[in-house]
Amino acid sequence: MQKFTVVQGLVAPMDRENVDTDAIIPKQFLKSIRKTGFGPNLFDEWRYLDAGFPGQDPATRKPNPDFVLNQPRYKGASVLLARKNFGCGSSREHAPWALDQYGFRAIIAPSYADIFFNNSFKNGLLPIVLPEAQVSALFDACLAFPGYTLTIDLERQVVVMPQGEELPFEVQAFRKYCLLNGFDDIGLTLLQSDKIKAFEAERLATKPWLAHTMVAGV
Repeated sequence: MQKFTVVQGLVAPMDRENVDTDAIIPKQFLKSIRKTGFGPNLFDEWRYLDAGFPGQDPATRKPNPDFVLNQPRYKGASVLLARKNFGCGSSREHAPWALDQYGFRAIIAPSYADIFFNNSFKNGLLPIVLPEAQVSALFDACLAFPGYTLTIDLERQVVVMPQGEELPFEVQAFRKYCLLNGFDDIGLTLLQSDKIKAFEAERLATKPWLAHTMVAGV
């Protein structure tokens, strides 16, 4: 997955509490067996005026002009500002996939649903927790100043505001290590590839019949 070190990005404000995963990526789009292509359907029922279905050409859709992500001032946003309990509802991993594939690298909110919070780290998306008062102040600034950007420095664990003020945030050390290096679960496993190969070689040397059993099973 993509490394996360320092990200400077335009901020989009999602001024709703308890945004659930079915709103983030509606259930009809979960039929895909691929891990890609979910970005165009992020917040689909809010983002479009017509009903969406898998495989539909986004160019044929009717955008909702009142929805925040359809407003020109937020085009290209990579930081999502949200309210409390973001990502509640079902445990679908497609939610962070859709956010990431749309172009978001980080979310800032007072709180998240636990499963969404964990899934985000595993997919290269940084969910930052800040006090509610700080989040509200960021909403005010974002709405007041078009083109409002924030810089997120994961190594130093700070959100840097345009005037230079820094807002510190906490992140678990192992999750930070994985994001900084771009390691998802598969990437972490592949770090042990030499040990895995050595184990397999030793196992087949001591139990050669397993090779025939494995071929027969295939």
